[in-house]
Amino acid sequence: MPPGLCALLQAEGHEAVHTSRLTAQNRTPDEVINELSLREQRVVMTKDSDFYHSHLLHGKPWKLPLVRTGNIRARDLKALFQIHLPTIIGLLEQNSLVVLDRLNVLAIA
Repeated sequence: MPPGLCALLQAEGHEAVHTSRLTAQNRTPDEVINELSLREQRVVMTKDSDFYHSHLLHGKPWKLPLVRTGNIRARDLKALFQIHLPTIIGLLEQNSLVVLDRLNVLAIA
């Protein structure tokens, strides 16, 4: 996910940390991210389907908005989040898995 998305979330009053700020930066293994998510009850926002499978099979990460937009410019992704952020947040209050595509936001689990 682009670092600018963290800035958008922070501007909206949410605590957000990009993987580039972690000790191993963008090379941080998925399992480390998952454990951090569970320990600190953090949402992991990603396009990586490995997290989707891990969430369904093992309940890791804690909460997961999965972005399924295909290739998209960072500014277009940011604009999409600006539109759908209230819906994503609302769905994550009652669900642990939310999928965002170019047109919809759906609660899965």
